[in-house]
Amino acid sequence: MEMNIEQLVQISQTWLPVVLEYSGKLTLALLTFLIGWWLVGRLTASISRLLSLRQVDRALGSFIGSLVSIVLKVLLLVSVASMVGVETTSFIAMIGAAGLAIGLALQGSLANFAGGVLIMLFRPFRAGDWIEAQGVAGSVDSIQIFHTTLKTADNKVVIVPNGSLSNGHITNFSREPLRRVDINLGIDYASDIKKAREVLLKLADDPRVLRDPAPVVFVTGLGDSAINLSLRVWVSTECWR
Repeated sequence: MEMNIEQLVQISQTWLPVVLEYSGKLTLALLTFLIGWWLVGRLTASISRLLSLRQVDRALGSFIGSLVSIVLKVLLLVSVASMVGVETTSFIAMIGAAGLAIGLALQGSLANFAGGVLIMLFRPFRAGDWIEAQGVAGSVDSIQIFHTTLKTADNKVVIVPNGSLSNGHITNFSREPLRRVDINLGIDYASDIKKAREVLLKLADDPRVLRDPAPVVFVTGLGDSAINLSLRVWVSTECWR
């Protein structure tokens, strides 16, 4: 019996410091995990509210919130594992290699995704706007995460990748409330310019034409067989469409 007690004392003297050490690490790691998990939830909710206030597309806001949550939770788990003595170097290297492989495989898709994020955040155009980009002019039908759909004047549907769309020139014809309409024509050199001007100004006598700025007619050039005139009027963007 005395032998058993001595053995128990020796075992306790050997393992007690180890148990105390690891119990402290486990307690600290558990507290870190719980607090970190709570902070990740709060941060994700704050990001979602911020994106909602900026009127970011709901699907994009949900995707960004989920992505941020997953990345932060993975980092939290790696940190907690390192706190209890788990070797995380190889694990981090494996995650990095997997991320690099996925990034190379989805390079084009990631570029389109990044372009979609920029378009939805900075709003160079909105659904319903008439734009011209990448050699295509049309009305914006929908803005997706990877592409934007345009409808042309002859009712064709054109799908433009967001990567090229966000990196190229975009002309938005619907952003400003007013648009100018130019009507150009040529008259014979023998014609009365004053009379031609009166006729063109009568064309501007339309309720859709704004009086301020006032319609104007002027000579734009002298051609080989005609005098080139231009009638310029201003209308609201809704009437221009």
